[in-house]
Amino acid sequence: MSQIITILPTLNAAAHLERTLQSLTEAERTGLSAGWILADGGSTDGAVQIARRAGCQVVTGAKGRGAQLAQGAAFARRQIGASDWLLFLHADTRLSPGWSNEVEAFMAANAHRDRAAYFRFTLDDMSHRARRLERAVNWRCKTFGLPYGDQGLLIRADFYDRLGGYKPWPLFEDVDLVRRIGKHRLWPLTARAETSAEKFLTEGYRRRSLKNLVLLARYFLGAKPSDLAKAYR
Repeated sequence: MSQIITILPTLNAAAHLERTLQSLTEAERTGLSAGWILADGGSTDGAVQIARRAGCQVVTGAKGRGAQLAQGAAFARRQIGASDWLLFLHADTRLSPGWSNEVEAFMAANAHRDRAAYFRFTLDDMSHRARRLERAVNWRCKTFGLPYGDQGLLIRADFYDRLGGYKPWPLFEDVDLVRRIGKHRLWPLTARAETSAEKFLTEGYRRRSLKNLVLLARYFLGAKPSDLAKAYR
């Protein structure tokens, strides 16, 4: 049976990491999981220690989410076969109960060998603003085939290799990869990826959403990822 190995890029993610790892344990119990890899960019808040206590393998050195994802995937590929799967997940994103059953069914279908799957975006905020944003993200994914990294990405190892994997970009590395996958090879899962709403609550939903939209527009107009990352920060 094919297995999944999970790669989590982190930078000072201690506040959310434990609940994320807890949501992954159901795949451990069924034998679906081949392990967890923390790709850390220099955390100083105890995230690495939390990960090691939970049984994660830890790789360090790369900085920037794209570089961390690429390094984590390279480390994972030395441990799994071509028919196994990579699951990329942000450290502040928790998968909903039962996710592993849906993932296992997706992996078992031969037609999905050259497809990638992503989870349904939700926020850990009960406000109407959060629901509006969730609907907007769902529309973006259906219309343009642009799920972001906070929705996770499940992809077979040999397909990931043929695509060239993540580029070591500081921003929009997720959009770059899903564009290479292509809209018609992306599969929406019904299981939820519940992400922390902290940044939206801190900056304001409207301001944060507008900022992200402007950055995305600049990306499509050809702006350098390094310049976009500076604007993002």
